[in-house]
Amino acid sequence: MGKPVHGPAGGQPGPREDPGPRRTGRRHPQDLAAPPLPAFPVPGSRSRIRRTHVMAAGCAVAMCTALAAPVAAVGGTATTTTTAKPTIVLVHGAFADASSWNGVVERLERRGYTVMAPANPLRGLYTDSAYIASVLDSVKGPIVLAGHSYGGAVISTAAAANPRVKSLVYVSALMPDVGESGMSLGARFPSELGAATKSVPYRAGGVSGTDLYLKPDRIHPVFAADLPENTARVRAVTQRPAATTAFSETAKVAAWKHIPSWFLVAKQDKTINPDQERFEAKRAGSHMVEINSSHVAMVSHPDAVTALPQAAAAADPVRPALAATGTTHDVRAETALTGTPPAG
Repeated sequence: MGKPVHGPAGGQPGPREDPGPRRTGRRHPQDLAAPPLPAFPVPGSRSRIRRTHVMAAGCAVAMCTALAAPVAAVGGTATTTTTAKPTIVLVHGAFADASSWNGVVERLERRGYTVMAPANPLRGLYTDSAYIASVLDSVKGPIVLAGHSYGGAVISTAAAANPRVKSLVYVSALMPDVGESGMSLGARFPSELGAATKSVPYRAGGVSGTDLYLKPDRIHPVFAADLPENTARVRAVTQRPAATTAFSETAKVAAWKHIPSWFLVAKQDKTINPDQERFEAKRAGSHMVEINSSHVAMVSHPDAVTALPQAAAAADPVRPALAATGTTHDVRAETALTGTPPAG
C-alpha cells in the first residue's frame, strides 16, 4: 500500500535576509542628537534648550518609524505584507492511495505551496469524511481542498463545517447533493465501473462488510487507459479496496453549495460517466475545464490538474451561483449547512 504524501512546510514565505547596510543618504537617528549646550547659561537659553531636546526627540522617533516602514520596491511600488498561500490538501479516491497525487504534489511544492495528501480510509462516506475533517482541523490558515473520484464525495462533506476551506477542487469526481450517493448518481449516469469490480467479504475488529476491488484485467481499459499497461498492472496489485458503504451512504451535506469550486472533466473517463461530471459541475456552478483523459487525470495529466488548485488558491472567494434545481437558493444553502431542509 502506498503511504500518504506529505508536503514540507514550504508554503510559508521564509524570513527576509538582512541585506546589510544601505547607502540611502539618510542620517541615523543617533546623528540627530541635540547640538552641544553652552557651558554657561545665557538669557533665554533654558527655553531654547528644552525646545531643542523636544525637536531632536521628535525627529528621532519619526526617523525610526521611517526606517521600520516597508522599503520601496523597484519601480516605486511600496512593498506590503504578502498573504500566506493556502495549504492544498489532496484526497484520493477508491482503488488508489495518496501516491496517485505524486505528480501534482511535486509541481505544487515547486510553486511554493504547502501540500498534504492524507490517506483516505475508504470505509464509508461518514467515517471517511469525519477523518478528513479531523485532518483539516490540524491545518493552520486557509485551505484549498481537492478530491479525485470518490474523494470528491468525501471533501463535499468534510469541508461543510470548516470556514477555513476557501475553495474545493474536483478531479473526475463524485459531487453528490444532499440525499444522493455514488450509487444513485451511477444509476442515473451509467458507466463501465459496475462490471469492472468484484466483491470480497471482510472482517475487522468484530465488524464485517464487503470490499470492492477492480478486476485486474479491467484496470487498464476502465480506470487508467492512458497509462502504460505495465503501470496499470502494478496498480492492480497495489490497489486499495473501498467498502461498499463508500458508495451507498447518502450525503447529508454538500459543501459545494456555499464554497467556490473547480471541476476537471475527464472526457475519456470510463469509471465515472463524463456526462455525470458535467452535470455535477454545472449544477454547482463550478469553474469547469475538460481534458482528453482517462479517470486518473492527476497521474496522466499532472500539469493540467495542478492548474486547478493553483487557480482556486489565487481566486477571491465568491459564493457559487447554483444552477436551478426546483428549489430556491436559500433553501439549498441552508440544507448545505445543516443537512436538513428548513421547515415549511
